Amino acid sequence: MTQLVQQMNVENNEIDASVWSTLKNSLYKGAKDDSIQMVVEYCKACKLDPMQKPVHIVPMWDKNTKSMKDTIMPGIGLYRIQAARSNKYAGVSEPEYGDTVNTTLGGVSISYPEWCKVTVRKLVGNNIVEFTAKEYWLENYATARKDSDAPNAMWLKRPFGQLAKCAEAQALRKAFPEIITQQPTAEEMEGKSFTENTKTVLEQGKSQNSVDDYLGDDEEMALEAIEVKENKPVVERTAKKVSNLDNLIELHQVPQEIVDTWLKKAQVDTIEDLPEEKIEACIDYIKKKNQAGEMNYI
Repeated sequence: MTQLVQQMNVENNEIDASVWSTLKNSLYKGAKDDSIQMVVEYCKACKLDPMQKPVHIVPMWDKNTKSMKDTIMPGIGLYRIQAARSNKYAGVSEPEYGDTVNTTLGGVSISYPEWCKVTVRKLVGNNIVEFTAKEYWLENYATARKDSDAPNAMWLKRPFGQLAKCAEAQALRKAFPEIITQQPTAEEMEGKSFTENTKTVLEQGKSQNSVDDYLGDDEEMALEAIEVKENKPVVERTAKKVSNLDNLIELHQVPQEIVDTWLKKAQVDTIEDLPEEKIEACIDYIKKKNQAGEMNYI
């Protein structure tokens, strides 16, 4: 354990003032104190130096609380640290790419590699064994919006680099399943929905409270240039409307087939996925039906 980690009092979770100041004002600038505390506790448990920023604070939509919730996610750097600590890590190959595809996605012209292959080498006994992962760009890239095939800014800017990180993460998981978590890295999840119910929330517009604000300025950290922003006023407003709609459905016993019809028309799976304007329309529909005394919703 480094001296910095030793400065952290495990018993009462007190942290050296200089370490806390650096975490709060530099590495995780803009993050809430509770979220930084989670980083510290994660690093203590894994004997990591938080000053190396091995993990990211990523805002995620919690469908149960209908609100954004900061979550700790490993970075590709943490995978590399864990592999190196095993004393069995024998290096990684340079990325190998498939043919470059030139096409248009969602009205945006882009050139990207069809696939990327990365090999991680591991010492097994006296032999070096290779573990190769091959990842396809179309299966990994993140879209700018739910209703568009266009790649987001990061995947548009770095189509080769982003895919290489995904391939390396997969190769590291294959080589070191006993020490590397199966949880996706922040790099792999960059710009994507973190659960099936996060799509609408994570695809809102820009604001001063973006995911970027939690991640600092290190360009090698995958989320530093994320284009999918967290717009807190919109998130809070949408979450409140989702809650209102849930309450009205329960209060007035709206039949499930009616709810299913709403979801089918909007081409989503859950109420949380409904666009804000659709939520408003459903709320108005229930209110009008009840004002008219029509309780059957047909």
